[in-house]
Amino acid sequence: MALLYFGRDVLIPITLAFIFSFLIAPFVRALRHLGLGQTTSVCTGVLVVTVTLLAIGAVIVQQVGVMGASLPQYQDTIASKIETLDELTRGTLGSLGGPAGQLIDHLTGENADGPAPVLQADGSAKTPVLVEIHEPALKPFQLLGKVAASVWPPLETAGIVFVVLIFVLLEHESLRDRFIRLAGGGDLRATTIAVNDAGERLSRFFISQFLVNLATGLAIWLGLSLLGLGQALLWGTMTAVLRFIPYVGVWMAAFCATLLAAAIDPGWSTALMTLGLFLAVEIIVAQTIEPKLYGHTTGLSPLSVVVSAIFWSWIWGPVGLVLSTPLTLCLVVAGRYIRALKVLEIMFGELPALTMPQNFYQRALSGDAHEIVTSAKRYMQHKSLAEYCDGVLLPALHLASFDFKDGSITPQEEEKVSNSVIAVIEALSGSVKWWRKRKRNTVLKRGGIGRELREQRISASGEWQGSFDVPAGSVVLSIGLGSSYAELATEILVRILREQKIDARSRNLDELDQPAPPGASPELVSIVVLVSVDPLNDCEQMTTMLAALHERLPHAKHFALLLPSPFENPDLKTCVFPNADHVSRSYDDVLHSCQLAMKGRSTL
Repeated sequence: MALLYFGRDVLIPITLAFIFSFLIAPFVRALRHLGLGQTTSVCTGVLVVTVTLLAIGAVIVQQVGVMGASLPQYQDTIASKIETLDELTRGTLGSLGGPAGQLIDHLTGENADGPAPVLQADGSAKTPVLVEIHEPALKPFQLLGKVAASVWPPLETAGIVFVVLIFVLLEHESLRDRFIRLAGGGDLRATTIAVNDAGERLSRFFISQFLVNLATGLAIWLGLSLLGLGQALLWGTMTAVLRFIPYVGVWMAAFCATLLAAAIDPGWSTALMTLGLFLAVEIIVAQTIEPKLYGHTTGLSPLSVVVSAIFWSWIWGPVGLVLSTPLTLCLVVAGRYIRALKVLEIMFGELPALTMPQNFYQRALSGDAHEIVTSAKRYMQHKSLAEYCDGVLLPALHLASFDFKDGSITPQEEEKVSNSVIAVIEALSGSVKWWRKRKRNTVLKRGGIGRELREQRISASGEWQGSFDVPAGSVVLSIGLGSSYAELATEILVRILREQKIDARSRNLDELDQPAPPGASPELVSIVVLVSVDPLNDCEQMTTMLAALHERLPHAKHFALLLPSPFENPDLKTCVFPNADHVSRSYDDVLHSCQLAMKGRSTL
């Protein structure tokens, strides 16, 4: 921060030059494609920027001069409205002190008749004599030196900016190669792709932002011209410039334009229409045009935009306020591709700090099932329950299983996770009682989350999970292999299938050797799904089970559902199941396979 603050006179021009280079680089490349040389293209691009900035400055100076010359004729209107506001606020405006109070007193005519007489000791009144002190007129060279002293600092900064800009554009490829060597010379291909992508993203954003602000300024200019407000071009230009300041820039221009409208019009209609114009244009631009051009936001979180504006304005003043969003965006893009700067993307980027499975597990550790359900229902507005279980629920359960195996989770946290998972699965599968509070330790005593959910479903659907008075080939039987975690995965599959109106039922391994339920017949089963969450260790058992089930239910189709941890990426090439009609790696795939099989059977 000390380097940024004390070196601002050097760093600000260089930073402005690099920001302008992102804006001009596409134009320079286009000129080169037309056949112009590198130097000619760069000089042309810089000349265009120079002429544009000079034109904007000339417009602002000319319009401000015209407005300053016309303000005295609006003094009576301003004084009348200030008196009205003072009456409405019960004298609050009149009691203001400092420069604001003095300005109000001057505009409302208070003390306009000169100083009040002073009462002397002998009882006579004596009026003070006003004394004015005039400095001697400056000589021509003194006046020229004073003007030069006030104009030189901005001209010096502008000169440095354009000189640096020219050399940055001329040595664009060389600078890129140097940055690639510094950032990651060991992996040349990946670093080159990252640098090129980052440069294109930044150029695209800056050009889009410039065009959007220009269009907004034009819309304000035309709108104010139709309303008959003086200096409409000034306010359109100020809107286009100030809109580079995040959140507050456009409203600074709106506030000043509304004040001028209130000063010109004896009534309040022009001021209200002026404010309404700014409000309507900003809503249309921010909610319709910007999302289509470069996304809903700049890729930065709203809080980081505000914090960066405060920080850069503190370090570099008004220039820092204007550059705050581009600078922070550059840092976030750098953090996306440079591992050492990853913390910047996490802190300031719009991407969530936790993935959805991590967020699920974190909320489950806190026992916040309601928030998980709310997030899941938002996700399922565009996705199915099977896709949610594949992308969020199952990876979150694998995260939990790692902590369970390592013993790094307390019994209280384990109970919170278990009850949260039960509540979420019940809510997503249509249960209306998921929000009821549960007694502690019930899940652990009964042998796991899967068994608890299964018993609750059996209590609602009957001992055999439904009637056996159903057509032949209408039941899908799911069987989990191995641990209680496999029982949970099996129960999730049953609920996914039932949500799609498929008569799915589950059996435990220890129930397969028991006598068949009364009224049940093998012909009712059309598909048997064996579920494994640890395929490498369950490979032999699944092969044996598929062979046994093929003999007991030869008319049924036999599916294998493998759900390994997505965080371990096991090699399942050695897991070959010759007796399986289909091997699935996700709930979504096995759901579609079951639907196709059931549809084909119903057609037959």
